[in-house]
Amino acid sequence: MSIDRSEHDARVAVLIPCYNEAITIAQVVTDVRRELPGASIVVCDNNSTDDTARIARDAGATVLTEPRQGKGNVLRSLFRNIDADCYVIIDGDNTYHVDQLPHMVDLVLNGGVDMVIGDRVSSSYRQVNRRRFHNFGNLLMRFLINKLFNSSVPDILSGLRAFSPEFVKNFPILSRGFEIETEMTVYALDNNFVVRSVPVGYNNRPAGSMSKLNTFSDGYKVIMKVFSLFVHFKPLLFFSILAGILFLAGTIGMIPVFVEYFSTGLVPRFPTLIVCGFTILLSLLFLVSGLILEIANTRHKQLVEILMNKK
Repeated sequence: MSIDRSEHDARVAVLIPCYNEAITIAQVVTDVRRELPGASIVVCDNNSTDDTARIARDAGATVLTEPRQGKGNVLRSLFRNIDADCYVIIDGDNTYHVDQLPHMVDLVLNGGVDMVIGDRVSSSYRQVNRRRFHNFGNLLMRFLINKLFNSSVPDILSGLRAFSPEFVKNFPILSRGFEIETEMTVYALDNNFVVRSVPVGYNNRPAGSMSKLNTFSDGYKVIMKVFSLFVHFKPLLFFSILAGILFLAGTIGMIPVFVEYFSTGLVPRFPTLIVCGFTILLSLLFLVSGLILEIANTRHKQLVEILMNKK
C-alpha cells in the first residue's frame, strides 16, 4: 500500500539505535530515506568505538548520543525527547528490508494502529538466519507470550516497528538492553493497544558486521524478562499456579497422617503434619498476594486509560 508521502512523511521520526555499525549504517539511512523521503531520521550512537556517528551524519541523518549502554536506554531517551505523529524503530545492521515501511507508517497514521511489528518469521528469517538457537528462542518467546496473553503475534523479538505517539508517550521503559522488544509487545497486549504485524524480508549481516547479541546470555535475559513480565502483568495467574502446587503438595502429604489418625486415633507424624500445614497456609498467602496484586494491576490499567483520555 502506498501513502501520500508529501503529506505524511514530515510527521514521521525514524529512530535507529546503533553500536558499532559503521559498515552498514550508511546503507540503512539511504534505504530509509528512499522509502520515506520526508521523514526525520535520527541515529543514536550508543558508545560506538568505530566511525558509526560520522558515517551516519555524512549520510544525512541527525546523530544523537546515549552514554548509558543498552538498546532500552537508547529508546528511553529517544522516546522522551522526540515528538512525532509516527515513530519507526529499525536496527542499524541492514538486516531488515525496508520496502514495507510506507505501509507500516500508513497503518499508524491512517489505520488507527498503535504498534506495527515487522514480522521476519513469516518471511525469510528462519531460512536466512544461520543461528539456530535464535530461531528457537523466537519460537519459544512467541509461544509463551501468545499463550499468556491470548494473542497471535508472529515475531515477538523484531527490531523493526512503527508506533503511534499514544503508545510511545505512555510506555514506561524498564529494560536496559535487548529485552526491550519483549517488553514493548507485552505492554501493548496487556493494555489493549492495537497491534498488527506486517511480513518483512530479512537478510543476514554483511561480511565484517558483527552481531551484538550473545545467544545464551541475551537469551537468558529475555527469558527472565518474560518471567518478570508474567509476574507483573498476570499476578493472579502466576500466584494461583504457585498456590495450587503448594496446596496440592500439602494436601497429598497430609493424606497418610489422616488415614493413620482415623485408623488408630493417633497422630505420630507431627513433623509431617506441621510441614504440610505450613505448606497449605503458604499456598493461601500466595493466593491472597495474587489477588492484591491483581487489584493493583487493574487500578494501574485504569490510570493509564484515564491519562490517555486526557490527551
